[in-house]
Amino acid sequence: MKFDDILYHLGEFGRYQKRLYILLCLPAISVGGFMMGLVLTMETPKHRCKIPFYPNDTYEIQSTYHQHLVNLTIPKSDDETLEYSQCHIYVSSGAGNLNPANFTREKCTEWVYETSEFKSTFTSEHNLVCDDALLTSHAKMIFYFGVLVGDLVFGVLADTIGRKKALYVTFVILLASAFGVCWAPEFISFVILQFIIGAANHGAFMICCVLGLEMVGPSKRVWAGIVIHAFFALGLVYLAGAGYLLRDWQYISLAVAGPCVFYLSYWWIVPESPRWLISQGRESEAEDIIRKVAKVNKVKIDEKLLKVSDDDDKSSEGRIWHLFSNRVMLVRTLILFFNWAIVSMMYYGVTMHAGNMGGDFYLNFFLLAVVEFPAYSLAIFLLDRIGRKKLHCSFMVLGGLACLSTIFPVLFGDKSIQPLTLALAIVGKIGSAGAFGVVYVFSAELFPTVVRNAGMGASSCIARVGGMLAPYVASSGDLVGGKFGQALPLVIFGAASVTAGLLCLLLPETLNKKLPESIEDGIKFGRATEKEKEEISISKSTKL
Repeated sequence: MKFDDILYHLGEFGRYQKRLYILLCLPAISVGGFMMGLVLTMETPKHRCKIPFYPNDTYEIQSTYHQHLVNLTIPKSDDETLEYSQCHIYVSSGAGNLNPANFTREKCTEWVYETSEFKSTFTSEHNLVCDDALLTSHAKMIFYFGVLVGDLVFGVLADTIGRKKALYVTFVILLASAFGVCWAPEFISFVILQFIIGAANHGAFMICCVLGLEMVGPSKRVWAGIVIHAFFALGLVYLAGAGYLLRDWQYISLAVAGPCVFYLSYWWIVPESPRWLISQGRESEAEDIIRKVAKVNKVKIDEKLLKVSDDDDKSSEGRIWHLFSNRVMLVRTLILFFNWAIVSMMYYGVTMHAGNMGGDFYLNFFLLAVVEFPAYSLAIFLLDRIGRKKLHCSFMVLGGLACLSTIFPVLFGDKSIQPLTLALAIVGKIGSAGAFGVVYVFSAELFPTVVRNAGMGASSCIARVGGMLAPYVASSGDLVGGKFGQALPLVIFGAASVTAGLLCLLLPETLNKKLPESIEDGIKFGRATEKEKEEISISKSTKL
């Protein structure tokens, strides 16, 4: 008997599964904090060159005399959005010579930073600005590369040693690296630890998702797969609050790392996946867990049902390259991969751009986080009503058009309409968050059973590539400068999102359809047979 049949008798989402599911969702709060933590800890505050002969120089103007010194030593910026140059200073050709005609323009080596939003960030502490500004994007890229590696390594580890042991390994590694990074003395050690955090953090999230889905019945899996992402969004809200209260990158990092101590208790309270135990031939251990679930759910279970086997669930294994073996499968796979990359890039990138939208940084970040809750609620409500394809396309196009529209208030407006720019970015975030929830379901149903795991694994890797590109797109405006530079990242995100959303219209709908099992099923899926085409033709002729 299949394990899904056992779950039907136990209760697809009984009391035991509800308790376990909540426990598995809690780490998603920390995962959200880590995944977006660098947006705060590596934020680049407003800054300018430090006046060389003025030891008490600050970014904030202290007096009329201080203003005079700034005007004398700091060149005006060529960027219309900045008052002073951030990277150059006037240097006198002789001691005591304050004649501007004798000044030369040189690159500076010291800076002062605005401290109203952040007392200290890793960027300001280590002066990762001007010629070193790209290092902040490199650090974020390395973190998301760690996420990609973690998905691969811990995915294999979870299949090899079990979900429970692999999950505990990720927690231990995450705890050590997350506390260690708080005292990273320089850039290299910082990014190495961020790479490890990225790998362990998302590895833990992936295992929690898998373990949660393996313990609930088939009819509850769509719901369970999306709700855990709401806890991820809760982590972003927590991060916004921690940042607002602490305003120092080390304290913010500690606030995110702290809850990981609690997850060490999961060794004693989270069971191994019975489904995995059965696949490994450890039926007696699986039976013990099943009996415990039955006891908590207050159901009686026939001993005959305990003769579980995974034989019925096995099918001929496919390989990832089978997704590219036919033109139909190739086109569908590439469209799905492109959507995964763009959804990820836009989801992370819009939040990374929070500091460039004007207004209060923390309010922007908080709003971009909290809007994920209605996005996921809307996805759950509409998923089985209008279908996967239409819903995913709607989210992508809506979010993309909103981001594209930000160019108008940025280029042609002033500070008084900055809230409009933020509102459009929020709609963009709703679109990307909703699409993220839908694309998981849509892809899993569209990939044939024999290559479903391989297809979803590859999709996750492609999404990480999108995440790695996000910081570079988010900082692209700094290279261009001016008002157009402020709008450029959202324009790129928007154009890519609209393109990806429209392309998915070429995919077949999966709602209420028998899902493809083999590669041949996948090729035929959504395509009318000759007999069906003939019936459609006759029907049209009859109407005429």
